[in-house]
Amino acid sequence: MHEGADVNGQAAVLWRKYLVLSRELLKFIEQEDIDTFLAIVDQRSVLVDKMKALPPHTFRQTGEFRDLVAQIKPLDMQVIYKARAWLNKSRRNTSAVKAYDLRNFNAAGNLFNRKY
Repeated sequence: MHEGADVNGQAAVLWRKYLVLSRELLKFIEQEDIDTFLAIVDQRSVLVDKMKALPPHTFRQTGEFRDLVAQIKPLDMQVIYKARAWLNKSRRNTSAVKAYDLRNFNAAGNLFNRKY
């Protein structure tokens, strides 16, 4: 029984860290600090791997787990929404830059080909 309680304690610690990282993800995507956001995504991925590697436990049946999930789910939804919005904005900006660069390149090419 003691070993199961220890695994439950480990699971609880990992889920609490997951909540903290989820809050950090939201903070950095809102600030459009994408480098930090991606670093935290990597940290959270490592955390998930650790969760999956835990031996069988009963933490998921506890009230604490349900409370953590109730806090994590809306954060994850906000992170996904804001990340998609940032990605779409980034794609639009990239397209605009490429279009501008191509127009200017062609215009400059035409300018250099003219004889004055």
